[in-house]
Amino acid sequence: MENLKKLISTGKAKIGIIGLGYVGLPLAVEFAEKGFAVTGFEVDAEKIKAIKAGKSYILDVPQEQVSRLYKRGLLNATHDYNALAKQDAIIICVPTPLRKSKDPDVSYIVASTDEIKKRLRKGQLIILESTTYPGTTVELTKPVLEEFTGLKAGKDFFLAFSPERVDPGNKKFGIPNTPKVVGGYTKTCGDLAAQLYGVAVHKVVKVSSTEAAEMVKLVENTFRAVNIGLVNEIALMCHRLGLNVWEVLDAAASKPFGFMPFQPGPGIGGHCIPLDPHYLGWKMRMLNFEPRFIDLAGVINSGMPEYVAQRTGEALNMQGKCLNGSKILVLGLAYKPDISDPRESPAMDVIAQLEKTHAHVEYHDPYVSCATVEGQKMRSVPLTAQSLKKYDCVVIVTNHSCIDYEMLVKNAKLVLDTRNATKRLPPSKNVCLL
Repeated sequence: MENLKKLISTGKAKIGIIGLGYVGLPLAVEFAEKGFAVTGFEVDAEKIKAIKAGKSYILDVPQEQVSRLYKRGLLNATHDYNALAKQDAIIICVPTPLRKSKDPDVSYIVASTDEIKKRLRKGQLIILESTTYPGTTVELTKPVLEEFTGLKAGKDFFLAFSPERVDPGNKKFGIPNTPKVVGGYTKTCGDLAAQLYGVAVHKVVKVSSTEAAEMVKLVENTFRAVNIGLVNEIALMCHRLGLNVWEVLDAAASKPFGFMPFQPGPGIGGHCIPLDPHYLGWKMRMLNFEPRFIDLAGVINSGMPEYVAQRTGEALNMQGKCLNGSKILVLGLAYKPDISDPRESPAMDVIAQLEKTHAHVEYHDPYVSCATVEGQKMRSVPLTAQSLKKYDCVVIVTNHSCIDYEMLVKNAKLVLDTRNATKRLPPSKNVCLL
């Protein structure tokens, strides 16, 4: 312990990060900026190639930064897991998707743990950051490492969990100014993990166990999923009542206490909100506990793409057209504004729902040049005043800030705005809201 504390405090600790995606690369860069030698372990050869060429594939990580840190020898990437033995701290930042059955898929965590166990040595600190169900660190990672090596967690090596809190595209909050939650298997484990993160993060929040830290992440995003489900249902209510849901929510948000605004939309997407509640729900069902709020929010949120297709049909009907055979442009494929990540994007489901009605669907996204939707390869089409005229309806699914919405409304025959992107424009008869 004392040796590891000294290595961290003097900046000589070698840090290995397994997984150089949207979580791993920004974290690696942050530690490298503090003078630590960081090695990223990655199975994607293209990512390794990019790092070695001094290039960034994450919008939030400047290319200049990657190039500078690589040239200084502070940032490297490899697929040779034998180098794990040289690391003083190893942080696991791999994906944790859901299976089709909505059960957790922890295979990437298992694979990473298997690689670590073959090289684990005394004095190393192992931290899991991948979102997962409460108990994973102690029930899955710890036994594998101990049984294979004979080393004991908290005595021979140190084990902790720290949930990632990366918000792609967020210009205000990044890794340094987002508080980091840490839970150790023992107090010593937690203290060491807190010391390590304290180098790169302004504030570290310690909790009593790895299970508590795992639960923190799930609570944060389940809270969001449930509240988004609520405002999505309110949007359905407002449509029935002939009200503008955004006018109602904006007015409610003027209350300085007792209300927190959430925004309705075409569904939920990304790497957290659509997945994390299912991790918590799955765990609780194992304990014979029915997570009713989570399930209800899931039903409402997952039904929004179908509702968007229905609203598109209603809007076209008002112009004497039917959805069948209409040309529809879906605007925005990324799951949130101003990023290039389409994972779990509701736009995919909106396109699928529209195509079920035999509409002809194309999409435009300045950040996502191509994508596969329901097994079909699609490419982003140009967005110009002339090209807009060929579509019967434009459905705004992702409200990228670089889009000229004034030009869009002026030239489109019909616009269905599911994000209130046209809020600042004068009212127009060809714009319908969610």
